[in-house]
Amino acid sequence: MARTRGAGDDLVSRGRERRERMSAEAAGHHRDPAPPRFDRSFAEFGSLALEGASVSAHAVDLATGDDVLAIDERVVLPTAGVGVLVLLVEVSARMTADDTWGHTIVDKPGSAGRTAPGLWQHMQAPALPVADIAMLAASARDALAVNALLDLVGLDAVRARADALSLTRTAVLDLVRDERGPDDAPHATVGSAAELTWLMTALARGTAVDRATSRRVVRWLRSGVDLTLVGAAFGADPLSHRFAEHDIRIVNAVGIDAGVRCETGWLSGPRTQVAYAATVQFADTSLATRLAVHRVLRTFGTELLEFVA
Repeated sequence: MARTRGAGDDLVSRGRERRERMSAEAAGHHRDPAPPRFDRSFAEFGSLALEGASVSAHAVDLATGDDVLAIDERVVLPTAGVGVLVLLVEVSARMTADDTWGHTIVDKPGSAGRTAPGLWQHMQAPALPVADIAMLAASARDALAVNALLDLVGLDAVRARADALSLTRTAVLDLVRDERGPDDAPHATVGSAAELTWLMTALARGTAVDRATSRRVVRWLRSGVDLTLVGAAFGADPLSHRFAEHDIRIVNAVGIDAGVRCETGWLSGPRTQVAYAATVQFADTSLATRLAVHRVLRTFGTELLEFVA
């Protein structure tokens, strides 16, 4: 004899369906796996700090605006030239205001040519247009290009631009010099990881002054050839990464000086985008110490890549 279905069976059936539905929701079939945390970076930056280095690092998810890593991000440290981002914004803003200004021809300066980085000191061209000089400054950390732009616009204008951007911990203090005497600023540029990350975020969103100004600076930076620090983990061709490969796009600025390693950038991947900055000031007493700093910065880069990929 067939069994008659009763109210109790309906309750059991509805309960089973409810449990199955809740289980499916808990499994999160329609969500991407949670992005990785930055445990290794935090631990390794911490080890450098315990060994006497000054460390500042920051990373922000551009999709949510949330911090994903923050280590003494408001501390001001020397940035080995990365602070000239503010100079590039000022130059780009002038080009936006006057589309002929970028064609102004500027002579090669005679300073900072012996040991400072860059290409212009090895080139025959005695003068270049402002737009080309800005490209050299952004892409090759060219000391002569930076000094030429600073001579052209003046430190006061760069400081005013920093004020307009509400940057209180990031500044250009001086020209690039082969040697710094007692009357010179101890560092050419200083900054905090938090402000550098904010500036890269503004450039990525087109809000550093305006969209045209931001896009021009991003275009200069996208031709950067230095992928020795954080960017070493991204697998990009140092001489050709203007366009996305494997859904990964990198825009960065690097600063390297005696006892200072600094990088700030913007990394885009299939999952999300992240703006980041990291500075390590350390006693560069041995190759092993220097390589340890580079390894930590590359670990940070690896976790940034895992975060966006």
